[in-house]
Amino acid sequence: MALVLLEKSDGVATITLDRPEAMNALSHDLRGELFDACQEIAADRNIRAAIVTGAGERAFTAGLDLKELGEQGLGAATDQNPARNPCRALESLEIPVIGAINGVAITGGFELALACDVRIASTNARFADTHARVGIIPGWGLSQKLSRIVGLSRACELSFTGQFLDARTACDWGLVNHVYEPEDLMPMARALADDMASIDPEFLKAYKKLIFDGYDRNFADAMALEKRTTDAWNDNVSAEDVEQRRLAVIERGRSLKS
Repeated sequence: MALVLLEKSDGVATITLDRPEAMNALSHDLRGELFDACQEIAADRNIRAAIVTGAGERAFTAGLDLKELGEQGLGAATDQNPARNPCRALESLEIPVIGAINGVAITGGFELALACDVRIASTNARFADTHARVGIIPGWGLSQKLSRIVGLSRACELSFTGQFLDARTACDWGLVNHVYEPEDLMPMARALADDMASIDPEFLKAYKKLIFDGYDRNFADAMALEKRTTDAWNDNVSAEDVEQRRLAVIERGRSLKS
């Protein structure tokens, strides 16, 4: 029985973690299936955006399967191989990845949410970094990413207490972009993915790479990276192309107003 469901439709792939009876916990087998799904998406040139969510309304994912971890050892908590590290699997995708957080995202599940490029949440969503409570230091990026997204003091509060953060507060803090009623979450995720998928795919991949490569640098180096990337890309763009796209942007703006 599959633990990860992959659906493709009109340029958008939807990945669903499908262990609702176990809060979609990231077992060894589920992580392997998630990697396979990401590999399939990467190989499909028709896919321009991806959505990641959990089955049911209780959990996005509760993180690593702690029972399995206790039996097999703690290596999975720091393994960087994308075949076993779901965060690296998602981060390897060149296309935009939207996290549709439909329930709790705890510890490793919180890290998986942070691996998504854009996060939206249902009113059922809650986030918790319980690493301190279970005595395992994170190995999938939470200790560095969270403070960069919500600020150092807020990240310290979450990580040093293990307290849950509700969806509305997560939105206020900039952790998620939007909060929807549970029944509206996936339709809104799909609408957002469709919007992204309407952009030229090669441009979108290049732009995503620039944003994330720059985010890993100091500001001066990131600005220099943008200059090099811009010069190389724009040398291949004609004035006619720009004019056609400018007219398309104007028309799109008019259609959104109507």
